[in-house]
Amino acid sequence: MSATKLAPSLLSADFTRLGEQLATCQTVGADWIHIDVMDGRFVPNISMGALIVEAARRVTHLPLDVHLMIVEPERYIEQFAAAGASHITVHVEASPHLHRTLQAIRGLGIKAGIAVNPHTPITSFTDVLYLADIVTVMTVNPGFGGQSLIHSALKKFTQLRQLAGESGQSLELVADGGVNVQTAAEVVQAGASVLVAGNAVFAHPEGISAGMAALRGALKDKTS
Repeated sequence: MSATKLAPSLLSADFTRLGEQLATCQTVGADWIHIDVMDGRFVPNISMGALIVEAARRVTHLPLDVHLMIVEPERYIEQFAAAGASHITVHVEASPHLHRTLQAIRGLGIKAGIAVNPHTPITSFTDVLYLADIVTVMTVNPGFGGQSLIHSALKKFTQLRQLAGESGQSLELVADGGVNVQTAAEVVQAGASVLVAGNAVFAHPEGISAGMAALRGALKDKTS
């Protein structure tokens, strides 16, 4: 398996120091920047929009992984693509015409992702899996940072890895929620290739660099 990617989540960033913190993430080896867009309807929280994506794009060359936790995501994909998103991920639960939405994202020249909540089986989207570059498995209930990992969600990685292997499809499998030094290795061993980490990076008492190093260390110690 190739090296695990780390994607610091801006949901936990200090927005008074956003440019500085993004620069630090880039310097210390983050692979992606994860941006959670919440509308207060699909999830019980409101977070950020295209203006933050645009601002982030101005200060980093890292891929911007935009996760739309919103109703009617198909209405906004062009806006987020224009703002600088590298990937756009939509929820199977929020997109009744998922085939069309994934095609539209790919038609904009960026990577398309499917996100799935802990209670939703992967059978709900296997018929359109061939249109996805990324599958984000929610390992918490979406809407808030700082939650504990839902271990039962990890079986989805095994199932998705098997499906991708059978079809020869190259998929990035993203774990989103509850990732920290205690859980990171377990999530990777389950089959995740990308770890979204918010508080574990941005709220680390010794700073972003130490948070990233701690996650890398946990992976090296327990998966080598």
